[in-house]
Amino acid sequence: MSGKKKHAVVAVQKQELKPKIYEPTKYKNSSHMGRVFQFLQFYRNGGVLCDIKLETDDGKIILGHKVVFISASPYFRAMFTLSEEVKKDHINIREVDFKVLQLLVDYMYTGEITITEENVQDIVPAADLLQLDYVKRACVGSLQKQLDPSNCIGIKAFAGMYNCTELLSISEEFIKKQFLEVVKYDEFLSLSSGEVIKLISCHDISVPLEEKVFECVMNWVKHKLNRRKDFLPDLMEHVRLPLVSKEYMLEKVVNEPLLKNNPKCKDYVFEALHFNLMNSVDPASVPKTIRSKPRPCSLQKVVLVFSWSPTTHKSVTNWYDPVTNLWHIAPEINRYCKECPTAAGLCVIKDKLVFSVGSFDNYIMDSEYLINQRHIDNFARFRSFEMLDVSSRTLCWVPKIELSVSRQNLGVGALDNCIYAVGGFDANNIYDYYGYKNNYYLNSVEVFNFSTQKWRMSSSILSSKRSNFGIGVLNNLIYAVGGYNGSSYLKSVECYNPSIDKWNPVAEMSVCRCNVSVGVLDGLMYAIGGTNESVTQKTVQPYNKPRARDIGGISYQSVKRSVALKSVEAYSPSAGVWKSIPDMHLGRENAGVFTLDGLLYVMGGKNGSDYFDSVEIYNPKTNSWSMKKLSTSHLPIYGAVVVDRSPHLRIN
Repeated sequence: MSGKKKHAVVAVQKQELKPKIYEPTKYKNSSHMGRVFQFLQFYRNGGVLCDIKLETDDGKIILGHKVVFISASPYFRAMFTLSEEVKKDHINIREVDFKVLQLLVDYMYTGEITITEENVQDIVPAADLLQLDYVKRACVGSLQKQLDPSNCIGIKAFAGMYNCTELLSISEEFIKKQFLEVVKYDEFLSLSSGEVIKLISCHDISVPLEEKVFECVMNWVKHKLNRRKDFLPDLMEHVRLPLVSKEYMLEKVVNEPLLKNNPKCKDYVFEALHFNLMNSVDPASVPKTIRSKPRPCSLQKVVLVFSWSPTTHKSVTNWYDPVTNLWHIAPEINRYCKECPTAAGLCVIKDKLVFSVGSFDNYIMDSEYLINQRHIDNFARFRSFEMLDVSSRTLCWVPKIELSVSRQNLGVGALDNCIYAVGGFDANNIYDYYGYKNNYYLNSVEVFNFSTQKWRMSSSILSSKRSNFGIGVLNNLIYAVGGYNGSSYLKSVECYNPSIDKWNPVAEMSVCRCNVSVGVLDGLMYAIGGTNESVTQKTVQPYNKPRARDIGGISYQSVKRSVALKSVEAYSPSAGVWKSIPDMHLGRENAGVFTLDGLLYVMGGKNGSDYFDSVEIYNPKTNSWSMKKLSTSHLPIYGAVVVDRSPHLRIN
């Protein structure tokens, strides 16, 4: 090899041997800490290398390692580093149950603990002693989930005893909000007089009627009459008797022996009677005291329920209070319906203006009525549009400008002070001279501008003709859910975006739903019940089919007897999917749906020819339904809306 070539090879070899420069890299074994503590727990269970014994009051021993206790608990850190117990290897832990201490020691080694309804109140004081803040917070969360009217007073007292400030605040708010239910249970009757006074003197307890405060006071006193009757004057000082209705005063309060026999209580009764008298003569002259000041209770809403009377064949409205389960007659809609309406056509603007849109008059389907030209003017009622201002003292339904198109079983929604009348079918054009028409189902949309008080036809229409469907308004969008297109039930859903004036399809439901009810709660839209072709029964029955060749004659058709669905689906706009939630107790179609105080209410409705006088309530926190019977045997319910409760409206 020549000298030049040899020199070149050596140069290449040196270049290859030149070390590369790397940045330092840090590596972390994510399972290392867990494995170390796993072995420490293993050694503890075997008594290996343990240097501390914890003894409970029953003499039982728990072994451990000081270094683990010190690292996990500020209590042990102070004990084994700062106090005279530094060198001790045997410590007595007083007033802590052995099983609870075992759970907490296991937690210090594993970071896991199982909290149950049975052990939570034993764990809290022990976790508080050992200063295991995470465990204490977990217990607070568990107790918070257990809060109900029967135990909330006890949980509040427990929270105060162990300085659980968050739980204390939550339980206090729960008691005030659920006041009417709380006072029904023994925990309320076991309160001291001072505790009762503290509760009823709260300005913000949720009571729609002061009568309920008076009743709970009398129940508490009479529970242990001989021991408690002397507290009555102090209690009555905080009952706002001037706010009690005149009728209730005369019937329940004036003649109550316990009040009549106590001079101070008699003064409160006289004050209330004087207030009522002055208020009826000259309201401005009524003296202002705390007892005449209405409580700003959290229940500022009331439900307007729409029913149908099978005797008068008219639509009937009532006020309903879900808390008290009480009803009160509301202004009547001047509307005739041969059968119970199958769609509500209702919406609310500004929380106080209720609108009823379109007609529900099923009797107009009768052939004899259709061909009687004397009644043709009544077709205009299929375009009816009425408004009720619930803030007005003179409550009555006011006719407004009619729809441009006759619409039955339409969908109605309110958005940005505009009312959208969507789809339905045109009852004026169901029949032509030769018989039944197939094109009367609508996909058109009309919009009422509340500011201009005018209707206009929207340039954007549904992609599918549909009636008997549900409407949901969520995130400034309108959804048309399910329904019927004249030949089949629908599971499709369309969404209207007013910013682009366009309807677009979104995810379909899992099943078809006709006569579906829709509710919106906490960012989700619920499709509730309805009917589905897969659960119908075919029968044959006579019906009048008005054709030129057989006017008034009897023909036959296959009629499907629908069975209402129990199932409910929830739509998440962010995820773009429907998800099933637990079934209702009863299958329902055309039910009235509303949301209030974080709960979803499904009221009335029907299954076939059976109408329900019950309400089902869905709690999304527990993902469960409860059901209760309405306080009165009521008429068939087909709709419900929530509005602001007017100060002059009383439900009793």
